[in-house]
Amino acid sequence: MPYRRTENVARRLAARRDAIVAAARQAASESGMAAVQIAPVAARAGIAAGTVYRYFPAKTDLIAALFAEFAAREIAALRRAADAAPGPLSALAAAIMTFAARALANRCLAFAAIAEPVEPELAGARLALRQQIAGEFSARIAAAVAGGHLPEQDATLAAAALTGLIVEGLIGPLAPDATGRERDVVQSLTLTALRALGVADARARGLVVQTPLPAQG
Repeated sequence: MPYRRTENVARRLAARRDAIVAAARQAASESGMAAVQIAPVAARAGIAAGTVYRYFPAKTDLIAALFAEFAAREIAALRRAADAAPGPLSALAAAIMTFAARALANRCLAFAAIAEPVEPELAGARLALRQQIAGEFSARIAAAVAGGHLPEQDATLAAAALTGLIVEGLIGPLAPDATGRERDVVQSLTLTALRALGVADARARGLVVQTPLPAQG
């Protein structure tokens, strides 16, 4: 019986922590990372601010948790799309399109998590987020190179450039307004990325046309 009570308490604590991070994610989705403040997040989660501090002693701890959750969600979606593809090159195309489409669908959150200026003490957490995303692309690029579908190249360097391409092309200050033409923008960016990685134009176009845009979630 004591074990069961302990298990139930652990579940409740985890659920409350998840609710706090979800409230922070909603705030960032609407107004950027600057909106992630303890009192408003607590109000969204329906709890007292003091309760939030028990889980996250400082706002930076909460934002770091939000970074980690964002990375986990996006990488999980990217992997689901890539793993469903029939081969390494189509998996890479699916990964690019999935990440791009999700970033464009929630541009405010994506910018907040990946690029919005934050406190210096969050630099490590921000870097870890970007490294995880780039690492996933690097693995997909390396697999395509190993299978002979891409020319020999430094997968780590290519993945860093690819991540920058997506960020600047879709959610950075130079990104064009994609309202009403989201599908075309995602496909165009993916085509550009595949060309840059060394995929012949005709094949790149075929991959982009044949890869479905992901459902959001």
